Amino acid sequence: MRLFLCRHGQTTGDVEDRYGGNYDDHLTELGKQQAQQLADFLAKQDVKKLYASPLMRAQETAMVVADAIQLPVTTYSDLRERNHYGILTGMIKADALRQYPDQVALLANTHNTVEQAEPYVFFQERIQMALSEITTENASPIAIITHGGPIRLVFRELLKKGEINIEDCAIATIEYQSNTWTLIQSVGISNR
Repeated sequence: MRLFLCRHGQTTGDVEDRYGGNYDDHLTELGKQQAQQLADFLAKQDVKKLYASPLMRAQETAMVVADAIQLPVTTYSDLRERNHYGILTGMIKADALRQYPDQVALLANTHNTVEQAEPYVFFQERIQMALSEITTENASPIAIITHGGPIRLVFRELLKKGEINIEDCAIATIEYQSNTWTLIQSVGISNR
């Protein structure tokens, strides 16, 4: 089975330098243009099913893709971004550093849990369970519109590729067969 694991486009929170996570923000005009470029790519891939996170930025990206590939969006709650930032969620990063320097320091390690955030192990279980269920579909390829956190987790935990940098509307083409995950190609993703 082939999966196109895709990140949403640029958001208002990106431009405002806010901590995202489960902060529910919209795409910017640039984000909408990026979503259209992603849609143009996916329109050439004969996608059979389209999944998306329920967060607004993923939904807005998925709607652009859905128009291009003429498929409905199946919203899958467990594809949402990790609530990685807890009490920092939605805060401008400079303000968060002044107010909660100890919590900001915890962000240096993705396995740490900021106050009121989702623990990494719960996030990992949620994403792996979602992908496990999606890969039982009798359809291939499948496009998934999600977030940087879930894609980083796939690279770290399933592909064993370590830490990555990921751009808006990045795409990882992954093959899943016999419980083995293989990266075929990626666009907008680089090793740290």
